[in-house]
Amino acid sequence: MLQDSFHVRKGDTVQVMKGRERGKSGKVVKVITKHHRAIVEKVNRVKRHSRPSAQMPTGGILEKDAPIQLSNLMLLCPKCRRPVRTGKKILQDGTKVRFCKKCKEVLD
Repeated sequence: MLQDSFHVRKGDTVQVMKGRERGKSGKVVKVITKHHRAIVEKVNRVKRHSRPSAQMPTGGILEKDAPIQLSNLMLLCPKCRRPVRTGKKILQDGTKVRFCKKCKEVLD
């Protein structure tokens, strides 16, 4: 069940609605469509231990952003400044865009 478009895209500002990171917001760095997940900047940080290697001679503990389920994210409307649901509509010139369901503002 692959979907070609989601309510969240790379570069969007989103807010986490569920889980231990609830209430935090950040910018979407990457959307992993195959697994319905997204990587959000500075949200869902995990620590990974690495051995010394040629790239990192000292090794150590690295912090990186882990993917988070798309269903737990809501888009922040630039006009409302609140997490909103999005809809899709086709404009007069034939382009398909997302819009805020609260203020009807076009997001794309």
